[in-house]
Amino acid sequence: MFDDLRDLYQEVILDHGKHPRNFGKPESFNRMARGENPLCGDKINVYLTIDADGRVADAHFDGRGCAISQASASLMTETLKGKTEVEAEALFGHFHDLCTKDDHEHTDHGPLDPEAVERLDVLSGVREFPMRVKCATLAWHTMHAAISGDEKTTTE
Repeated sequence: MFDDLRDLYQEVILDHGKHPRNFGKPESFNRMARGENPLCGDKINVYLTIDADGRVADAHFDGRGCAISQASASLMTETLKGKTEVEAEALFGHFHDLCTKDDHEHTDHGPLDPEAVERLDVLSGVREFPMRVKCATLAWHTMHAAISGDEKTTTE
């Protein structure tokens, strides 16, 4: 059973890595940030459209990086659409803990959509590979910077 689940997770990561969703600079957006991981060379731009109600109406990304960073950005943009800024920040905290802490489920980051959490679990395996954690979290740090109004973030 565990091997079947791991295979499914790998398939999802490979699919999003090879065929990223929401890839490309949109015609319009009102929040943007650039992210870079100088250790591996991954670079990403995150473009958000936050509507008048404070919801993520649209999310896109572009840049270059490994399959994990591209898959993470792709899953992130799909997951964020329709979320409030508070919910997006809560997902950022949850995802960061998911990738860095063994006991991540007991940390309260605010309101979390159970479906979004389940969708993001496919990247939990990066925790076992510390050198890949920054690949998985780069898009999320960049999204956090975009929501916060920062234009550039670097993960080292």
